[in-house]
Amino acid sequence: MAVTYTLIKECPTTGARAGILHTPHGDVPTPVFMPVGTQATVKTMSPEELKEIGAGIILSNTYHLYLRPGHELIREAGGLHKFMNWDRAILTDSGGFQVFSLGDLRKIKEEGVTFRSHIDGSEHFLSPEKVMEIQEALGSDIIMAFDECAPYPADREYIKNSLERTTRWAERCKKAHTRQDQALFGIVQGGMYADLRQESARQLVPMDFPGYAVGGLSVGEPAHLMYEMLEATVPLLPQNKPRYLMGVGTADYLIEGVSRGIDMFDCVLPTRIARNGTVMTRDGYLTVRNAPYAKDFRPLEEGCECYACRNYTRAYIRHLIKTNEIFGFRLTTYHNLYVLAHFMAKLRESILNGTFPDVYQEFTARFGRKKED
Repeated sequence: MAVTYTLIKECPTTGARAGILHTPHGDVPTPVFMPVGTQATVKTMSPEELKEIGAGIILSNTYHLYLRPGHELIREAGGLHKFMNWDRAILTDSGGFQVFSLGDLRKIKEEGVTFRSHIDGSEHFLSPEKVMEIQEALGSDIIMAFDECAPYPADREYIKNSLERTTRWAERCKKAHTRQDQALFGIVQGGMYADLRQESARQLVPMDFPGYAVGGLSVGEPAHLMYEMLEATVPLLPQNKPRYLMGVGTADYLIEGVSRGIDMFDCVLPTRIARNGTVMTRDGYLTVRNAPYAKDFRPLEEGCECYACRNYTRAYIRHLIKTNEIFGFRLTTYHNLYVLAHFMAKLRESILNGTFPDVYQEFTARFGRKKED
């Protein structure tokens, strides 16, 4: 297999896992948060800066790259790694979430999805086979099966039909995928119905994908429902393969996911809120663009060793953001991604040294939250 997973240690009381994801472009320690580079770039960040913060894998998006600049152009450029000058691992989402988020602009059939571009209104068709063609042209290390990401809320019959279509599409993806230097991951669906989640997992696991994602969560449901779906699903996934929770990127969701045996995460949130002038800290969020920080000459977070905090003050960064200077957004983005990279490294270390339950309790006490039963 192009991508394999080595489980190094598992927390006996929670199921949290520390491992290594082996890819054609390097090994990635897990658990890991993957910065999102939707358009073949993590917004405002250079590849060199991503390496500085310790990123070993990033995510790009099939839907967006298909529309612009086109997968054939990227193939001609030598693949996504060469195109964006990134020599570490890349995961590409199938574009399923983006397509199904288009609402009235798309029509779902068994063959695939017809949709209109959000850019110019032009009509396109994506099938499992087409999605495999696009991702093979992109040349990412990990590619995702084309799935239907059902909305929340949705009735049981709709979700059941949706997950069964996702299974059939997964079979078609596997049949169409030909590149041996890529790993195709399956995606578990099932909405907010625990038994349907389990049914989806039981249908996909025999297909022997090299990794499995849990999709269709973090779509507006209460946190306790997400945790319940993970608890119903994760125990059915192979222990010797990576487990990926799609679309999650807040510290509380990350630690809760890790505590339930998830290895990989991604989300646009840390970069998106950075461009709105909000940064992540150990004590929650700080909106540095707000007036109280106009004369605050402290770093974004006391004790943080990131480039932004070592060199610049809240007052200066606020000034940059208020004047719409790009450098301000670069600094807040750098800080947020650094914070999450080091948070995940801390969780990994605690799993390895046997202190994860203590770290978990300390975190929940700090944020005044308790683990959902």
